[in-house]
Amino acid sequence: MPTEVSRSQVLAFRWHAHQLGRTSATAPDDCALLDLGIQDTGGDGAAWALRVRGTPPDTEGSLALAWTLRAAPHCYRRADLAAIAVATQPLSEADAGKRIFDANKPLKAAGIPALTALRKVATQMREIVTEPTVKGAMSSALTDRLPDPYQRFCRPCNTIHLYEMPFRLAALQAGLELRPGTSPPVLERIPSLRAGYFGGSGADAEPRFDVVRGFLRFFGPATPKHVAGYIDAPVKDVKAQWPADAVGVSVAGETRWILGDDLPALLDPPAPHGVRLLGPYDPYLQLRDRELLVPHTDQHKALWPVLGRPGVIIDGGEVVGLWRPRTSGRKLTVQITPWTPLTKPLRAAIDEQARRLAEHREVTLAAVTE
Repeated sequence: MPTEVSRSQVLAFRWHAHQLGRTSATAPDDCALLDLGIQDTGGDGAAWALRVRGTPPDTEGSLALAWTLRAAPHCYRRADLAAIAVATQPLSEADAGKRIFDANKPLKAAGIPALTALRKVATQMREIVTEPTVKGAMSSALTDRLPDPYQRFCRPCNTIHLYEMPFRLAALQAGLELRPGTSPPVLERIPSLRAGYFGGSGADAEPRFDVVRGFLRFFGPATPKHVAGYIDAPVKDVKAQWPADAVGVSVAGETRWILGDDLPALLDPPAPHGVRLLGPYDPYLQLRDRELLVPHTDQHKALWPVLGRPGVIIDGGEVVGLWRPRTSGRKLTVQITPWTPLTKPLRAAIDEQARRLAEHREVTLAAVTE
């Protein structure tokens, strides 16, 4: 029988794996989650996720942004980009077809394998970007170069252009990164990184950057289905990539797996302490077992709406409320929605986090309101 693990043990393990108990770090890239990538979505994005984990601002360009998992922009150490390009490749042709969503149907009908299409898009992107290029200009150039199966009619734009998922998933393989703070996005060549053009598989990843191992490392204990949902891969491919050193445990009667080296930390984790204002797409909230973090499913729609996600107030691993920023000129108001009565120490900790957020945004905190 697998060892039974409680919800509190899992949350404590993840809290420490995500380094949310830290108040300081030695460098901007001193964050373990950068091995898996930190999604850079929303107003504060990856920069705030790193700050709440104690890192100083990146003033030397040691971090970089790239479209990778789920075709979302993610932050990584610049020095790791070559390894990340390998690790975030599809695990198989079936995986590639799944990751490009609706683009796969016309390509398949035209007899074009998904991996072949991704290599073709990446090759063209590399040729186009000889200097920093705005996404729209890149899209127009690709439309002129690629045949009909690669293109679709976009109703919002009222024009024909490349399917979005192949566009995004091919960028890093083309040796391209996203320039931070640009909207619309600007793509530019990554210095000293040769284009990969999908020359292998995510199964060729170094263990440290392997996305299956990475999910177990930060979101374990987990199932293959949880991992597949995180990386948009077929469960079959995830199972084929399953780590040999994964150990089964039982969580609420379900068998899940954790990396063997992490089992002691799961079974006897230090108690989590600290209050954090997490951004809407903070890694801690990217788990695929939402009911474990928030047992009351009627609260899920408030925390994870389809549009306009709020930030989350975390106290020692537990969600205790939501927050939203309100800006007026150079002043910031943080509006909070508590899910639990606020003690004076908890309210003081929230106020302190709001001050840190204002400092991060380089504005003045006007108020924290309910």
